[in-house]
Amino acid sequence: MSARWNILFASMVMLVVAVCVCLVGATSISPSELFAAATGGASLSESDRAILFQLRLPRIVAAAFVGGSLAAAGVGFQGLFRNPLAEPYVIGASSGAGLGVAIVVICGLRASIWSIGAVASLAMLGSVGVVMLVLIVGSLARTTSTTSLLLAGVVISSMVNAIVSALMFLFDQKAVVILSWLMGSLASSHWGTAILAATLGGAGMLGIGLLSRPLDAFALGDTASQSLGLDLSRFRWLIIGAASLATAGAVAASGVIGFVGLIAPHMARLFVGPRHAVLIPMSVCIGATLMLLADAVARTVIAPAELPVGIVTALLGCPVFLWLLLSRRTGASA
Repeated sequence: MSARWNILFASMVMLVVAVCVCLVGATSISPSELFAAATGGASLSESDRAILFQLRLPRIVAAAFVGGSLAAAGVGFQGLFRNPLAEPYVIGASSGAGLGVAIVVICGLRASIWSIGAVASLAMLGSVGVVMLVLIVGSLARTTSTTSLLLAGVVISSMVNAIVSALMFLFDQKAVVILSWLMGSLASSHWGTAILAATLGGAGMLGIGLLSRPLDAFALGDTASQSLGLDLSRFRWLIIGAASLATAGAVAASGVIGFVGLIAPHMARLFVGPRHAVLIPMSVCIGATLMLLADAVARTVIAPAELPVGIVTALLGCPVFLWLLLSRRTGASA
């Protein structure tokens, strides 16, 4: 038990290191200058202060919460479907949230502050709607199983992506904006998007964390979990709501970013095992660290231009997804 918590503490240290690396950046602000400014020993120039507080810090906060939210949502969906291959991007929660954001862009919906209300609400509705559709379609299969639910998620996610592509074709003047959401990027991050990711993502992560014990019970199977007093219907609704809320916050802040919700929980499970009380915070730390590092790569690999961070996470996640799929197939045939 102590070893697991030590590993969790080490992951928190790695997250802090990743934040410090991203704070340094490519301009002339050195780590010593940052430390001196933080301790009151020196003051930054006006331009350096603007770079730090208006560009770097909002982007770091947004990236950390986006990665942590997607990782927590991945744990929730994997627990709900009892399948380590489930994650927001594969299940369709990300594509549903992306469809909601596309509707906001096309219709020009506006809220009182930064259009946050319209983006967040339709991203949430799209995410929940697609996940519910996956559950309905998967339950209509001849034999309801995690495999049928996962396949239903892949099919419906592809259908939703096709709808978004059709909207981009029909409203070509908005296509560039929608495409930037679909590729996922933190380039336009500001304190508004950081607060959005922290608010929705934090609420989703908290909800999933509070369901750690029910997730452990649910992993034993429907019959065993019901014998332990778990209300399956209520539990499923709570998991769908919390995971979709976390996904909606991430998509509303950065666009559609895939595979973080797959990689982070799997890495955490290798280190600390399946107990969700440790697995969830470990996944959040790994997801936030991965997102920060992926964003750093996206900013520097083709500098001075910037690569969408969703491309970086997809390049990392696709091989991991194939490895998981092949390893499960090999284990099943053995």
